[in-house]
Amino acid sequence: MEIVVLDGHTLNPGDLSWESLEELGRLTVYPRTAPNQVRERANGAQMLLTNKVILDRELILELPDLKYIGVLATGVNVVDVEAARQRGIPVTNVPGYSTPSVAQTVFALLLELAQHVAHHGHLVRLGHWCEAEDFSFWDRPLVELSGLTMGIVGFGRIGQRVARIASSFGMTVLVHTSHPEKRRDAGLGEEVRFVPLEELLGTSDVVSLHCPLTPQTERMIDSERIALMKKSAFLINTGRGPLIDEADLAEALKAGRLAGAGLDVLSQEPPPRENPLLALTNCFITPHQAWATKASRQRLMAEVAANVKAFQEGAPRNVVNPTD
Repeated sequence: MEIVVLDGHTLNPGDLSWESLEELGRLTVYPRTAPNQVRERANGAQMLLTNKVILDRELILELPDLKYIGVLATGVNVVDVEAARQRGIPVTNVPGYSTPSVAQTVFALLLELAQHVAHHGHLVRLGHWCEAEDFSFWDRPLVELSGLTMGIVGFGRIGQRVARIASSFGMTVLVHTSHPEKRRDAGLGEEVRFVPLEELLGTSDVVSLHCPLTPQTERMIDSERIALMKKSAFLINTGRGPLIDEADLAEALKAGRLAGAGLDVLSQEPPPRENPLLALTNCFITPHQAWATKASRQRLMAEVAANVKAFQEGAPRNVVNPTD
C-alpha cells in the first residue's frame, strides 16, 4: 500500500527510524506540507498520516484511493472525521503516548513559577551571585508547593498522572471532570476530591488544564473565571491553547490579579510577535514541546505503526469514527 506522511518532521526530526512503517508499504515522508501542496501529495495514497496538516471534507471526498487516515497525535481536530466516516475511511489516533512527558512538563512549568530556576540561573551567569553581599540571594518570591492545593480540570490519563505527582509533592488535589466515572477508575481513593469548576477555581493555588478542546471548553478560562481565582494562584496549560482567552489572561497578569502562568500551548502556533503574553515576566512559555521527549516520540512511532498494521490485517484499532 502507498503510505504518505504529510508532516513527519516533528515526530521524527532525524533521531528515530521510519523502519516500522517502511515494512508495511511504500512509504513517502514529507517533513512538512503547505496547504497548497496537500492535494498533490495525497493523491494516489491509500493511507495518509498527518499530525497538523488539515484534511478537510472537500479533500477527503476527492481522494478516490484513500482507505485510511492516521493522526500522529491524540487530538483529531485536523481531520473531518464525519466526511471520512461517510466514505467508510477509519481515522485513528494515538492516545496516551505522551502522558509521562506532559505530566513532567506541568511540574517543570510550575517549578519555574515557584522557584524561578531559569531566572536565577541566568542571574548567576551574569555575575550577580559573585557580587552578592550574602551567601544567598533571590529577587523574586520563592514558593513551596507542599501544603498548596492543585486544581486539575479534566481527568484523563494526563490529569490522573498529574494528580499522583501533586500528591507526592504534598499538595491537596481537587478535580473537576465531566466524566465522574473516572473517580473510581483513577485508583486514587480519598487523595482526590471532585468539585464543581467554580469551587476548584476559587480554592486552588495552582490550576492545571487537561480537558479536550470543544465548543464548551473553548476560552473557558476568561476574565470572569480568572476573577474567581486567588491573586496568588498559578495557571498551567499543557492542553490546548484556545482553552484560555489570552487577552483576558494577559490583562489579569499585568494587573496582578493572577500571580503567574505557565503555558506550553497558545491559541496560534507559532504565535505572532504581538501576542500580549510573550512579553510578560510572570508568564513562562515553552514552544508546545511537552509531548516531544524522545521516549514519547518513540512510543508514538510504535503506536502509529501498530495502528497501520492493525488496519491492514482487518482489525483496526484506536478508531475515532467507527462506522458500526
